[in-house]
Amino acid sequence: MPRQDVLTLLIYFTVLLVLAVPMAKFIAKIFMGDKSSTIEKFIYRIAGIDPTLEQKAPTYLRDLLLFNLFGFVFLFTMLMLQGVLPLNPQNFAGLSWHLAFNTAVSFVTNTNWQAYSGEAALSNFSQMIGLTTQNFVSAATGLAIVAVIARGLSRKVDGRLGNFASDLVRGTLYILLPLSIVWAILLAGTGVVQSFGSFPTATTIEGAEQVIPLGPAASQIAIKQLGTNGGGFFGVNSAHPFENPNPFSNFLQVLAILFLPVSQVLALGFMLGRPKEGRAILASMLLLFIPLLCFALWSEHQGIPGLGATMEGKEVRFGVTESVLWGVSTTAASNGSVNAMHSSFTPLAGLVFIFQMLTGEVVLGGVGAGLYGMALYAIITLFLAGLMVGRSPEWLGKKIEAYEVKLALVALLVPSALILLGVSLGAVMPWGLGALSHQGPHGLSELLYGFASTVGNNGSAYAGLGAGSTALNTIFGFCMLIGRFVVIVPIVLIMGSLGAKRAVPPSSGTFPTDGPLFVVLLAGTVLIFGALTFFPVLVLGPIAEHFLMLAGSTF
Repeated sequence: MPRQDVLTLLIYFTVLLVLAVPMAKFIAKIFMGDKSSTIEKFIYRIAGIDPTLEQKAPTYLRDLLLFNLFGFVFLFTMLMLQGVLPLNPQNFAGLSWHLAFNTAVSFVTNTNWQAYSGEAALSNFSQMIGLTTQNFVSAATGLAIVAVIARGLSRKVDGRLGNFASDLVRGTLYILLPLSIVWAILLAGTGVVQSFGSFPTATTIEGAEQVIPLGPAASQIAIKQLGTNGGGFFGVNSAHPFENPNPFSNFLQVLAILFLPVSQVLALGFMLGRPKEGRAILASMLLLFIPLLCFALWSEHQGIPGLGATMEGKEVRFGVTESVLWGVSTTAASNGSVNAMHSSFTPLAGLVFIFQMLTGEVVLGGVGAGLYGMALYAIITLFLAGLMVGRSPEWLGKKIEAYEVKLALVALLVPSALILLGVSLGAVMPWGLGALSHQGPHGLSELLYGFASTVGNNGSAYAGLGAGSTALNTIFGFCMLIGRFVVIVPIVLIMGSLGAKRAVPPSSGTFPTDGPLFVVLLAGTVLIFGALTFFPVLVLGPIAEHFLMLAGSTF
């Protein structure tokens, strides 16, 4: 790997970690503070919200689920009626019911899976009012769960987890909105398109006419990256020169992808009043992320035997290293945006992308999603550690009992089973086989990537799966719903249960959750769970393809 690429990586991680610390302190202050600004009070007044009304887990969940249901209905209706709504200079018609269903579910669940091409299907109104709104509130929902985890572990006996409406408003108003404004201005300054005009027509040097797609892209791209949403304004996402024109815009966007996921983990420690707790969880995530990134970089720079590193599927303005960094970051962060086509990467680099999604998007993870997924693994880790030393497990003095362990297992096993079931059926049913662009192990990887991406609420694709059919739009829509809420519901119930328990004082048998042993055990639990669950299908997909590539066969 060239020296300048190594320098780019060092600068990237340095900037990321340096900026994450003050951001983490700010997030903690926002969610743990009790003072409201004038504009916040105004929002509460017109919405009829009492922010001082603390909610227990069932009530918090009720408001969260109802809000997301309303968001789905609102966006689904908008997409169906797009043809009669304003800000539609290209006169796009409304979407089909199955595509509208898939898209609405996708953006409500923070997945942003796209079975359409934005510049050829969606009006400015749908992009701005529909999709961008959900980019904000779906990310704010994830941030709210971070606050729930902090309250569940720190509250004394009462089991109250805060107020969902207040958490949603604060996450949007003070964190996501200001950051997005700053990032949108920076991106527009690098050349990212921000326009409300109709699409102009240009004449090529061959004399043919070409339509140039424009639109308010910079504002949507800012929140799509910061909120780990990932849905592109244009069909080829951040590989499009109007979305991502140069290396500086690329740096800003890949920085945004991991900025809040890293910050929120550190923020948990500050909210608990124990910064080491946040640093320990982040260390576990990085213990997985850094080797996976290095492995993908090694594989991609090795390239194809006899050819070496190739630029197939990659943009010349970014090159191999920045394409790999983006690919590993976006699949680690449940972001789903791409600056290169993942189907064109080497099989082992593709293995890294798929594995991160299969483990539940916890290797850093998305806004909220990574931390609450890792919290589930932490509960299992502490349960196993308790078995090793012969005592009941505890997390910050809160005893972890059968109720919490069962819920954690449901949240981890149901998505895994759904992925494996979906891939198995897709490999034999017409709706799956007919969507494949490749045969053999690469075709299986396309299916596996698609189900891992939708169930894991990532949203990226292997770029070879034709996912626009009625069957796949519907199936993937339900995968996204289950993948999102089968995790959120258990983690909120778990934190409600822990918050109602009295903390026991630490003793000589207490397993510390801020030391190196916990860091290693937590990372090991994630790795072992992923390997035991998915190793067979990974062998049949990307691993088999790698050995076939070494033998001279490509797909």
